[in-house]
Amino acid sequence: MHIQLTKRTTDSTAFLPLKEAKSIPFSTVDLPNTLSRFSIKPKSKLALLMQKTHQLCEAPALKSEVKHCATSLESMVDFAVSELGTNKGVQAMATVLEDRKEKVAEKKNSPYKWYTVAGTAKQVSDAKTMTVNCHPVTYAYLTYYCHSIAGTRTYMVPFVGDDGTKAEVVAVCHTDTSEWDPKHLAFQMLHVKPGTVPICHTLVADTIVWMTILVI
Repeated sequence: MHIQLTKRTTDSTAFLPLKEAKSIPFSTVDLPNTLSRFSIKPKSKLALLMQKTHQLCEAPALKSEVKHCATSLESMVDFAVSELGTNKGVQAMATVLEDRKEKVAEKKNSPYKWYTVAGTAKQVSDAKTMTVNCHPVTYAYLTYYCHSIAGTRTYMVPFVGDDGTKAEVVAVCHTDTSEWDPKHLAFQMLHVKPGTVPICHTLVADTIVWMTILVI
């Protein structure tokens, strides 16, 4: 598969301290003030991407989905715990790539690489197990789009790149896509319709999956 597994966030972005994050209103209405606060030009590429982040965060959730945009680490953890429960041993997992320093420059220039499945996929949660997926989104500081979608299976899959890089990859399968937008890219690529077949995809290394049960 020709896919991207390397991190998409940059070294210049980091979570703000909880107190500072709470002091900055996070909404489309307050975006001009945020741009000014971080000295970001209103018509710049970053400003437009930040606007798209607000559109994603403020869009209505699906009937089977609960969503939250986390602007601090504490906010992310609190959301995950609220969805999964505080007494069930909440755990986090993510795609892990082999550390190969000689390949750092190549990874930054070419995030997409050829990978081959190098073994058997191990299921770590079934469709009945609640999980919370947190994806990084573009903003002035580190922000994650977190959501839980009913009927999601999670797997760990061993991959090896064409350059020899090894990876333990998190892959998820959404078993119920009946509420998805018919124009979703997945349907266009697979030539299927909403609600007909599970949709599966890999997760890049800076996406975090929270779950209550982890059996590998």
